[in-house]
Formats: sequence, C-alpha cells, structure tokens
Amino acid sequence: MRKRGALGAQVEIRVPFYDVDSINVVWHGHYVKYLEEARCALLDSLGYGYDAMRASGYVWPVIDLQLRYAQAAQFGQRLVVRAELVEWENRLKINYLISEAASGQRLTRASSVQVAVCMQTREMQLASPPVLLDAVRRKLDATETAA
Repeated sequence: MRKRGALGAQVEIRVPFYDVDSINVVWHGHYVKYLEEARCALLDSLGYGYDAMRASGYVWPVIDLQLRYAQAAQFGQRLVVRAELVEWENRLKINYLISEAASGQRLTRASSVQVAVCMQTREMQLASPPVLLDAVRRKLDATETAA
C-alpha cells in the first residue's frame, strides 16, 4: 500500500483534444503536466509555490519522477489529480493519483522527488531549508486546529 501524505491537494482536468493521439488516448508524456498542476496546487496551499521558492533563494528541480499507467485517459474525460506530500525534511517527495472523476477509477499513480538548490551558490542542500519546514508546520498546525 502506498504511503498517504500528511497534506494534499487536488485539481480537476478535462482532457483537451491537443493532448490525445490518433486513437483518442492521452499521450504518455502529457501526464507529467497534469501532475504539475496538482503539485502547484499543493505547494500554493502551503504558501510556498514557485514564486515564493525563488523569493526565498531556492529552486527545487525534480530529480526523480516515476509513473505507472493502469489505464489510458481519453479525450474529454474529466480527471481528478491528487498530490500528497509524503516527505519534506530532506527533500520534497509527492505521491500522485490520477483518477476518472465520475467513477473514481484509478488511471495512473506517480511520485516525484525534488531537492532544494541554493540559487546563489547552486549547491544542492542536504536538508530542506527552514522556510519550507516552517510552511509545512504552519499548514499541519492549521489542519489539526480545523479538525
């Protein structure tokens, strides 16, 4: 069983015509941009989206990306893409689930790993910078308070 994330966010996407191939299924490379939409929603919910990352002096390149396709998405299909934060102390590890919106049927599972790189020195950080840790802590505290 996949590890559930401490925090999550999801987006809904309707598969556009320009993402499908000649047999009306989504070309495999387009799934990555669907993951990016969910990842941006998750990071924005933390108050640490890409603009905030740059402002804090760090960039977070993806160093590992894994996808497992269970079933193809098709033109016009409504998808729910969920991103869950599973690691953040030393790196950002996010698990994803792409499912069909109407039925909930799983189409694709994925995970990505990003590491902090100091923009000034271009050195990879061995631990996540305090600005990310504080953002996660604030969101976790707010989630616990709301529950």
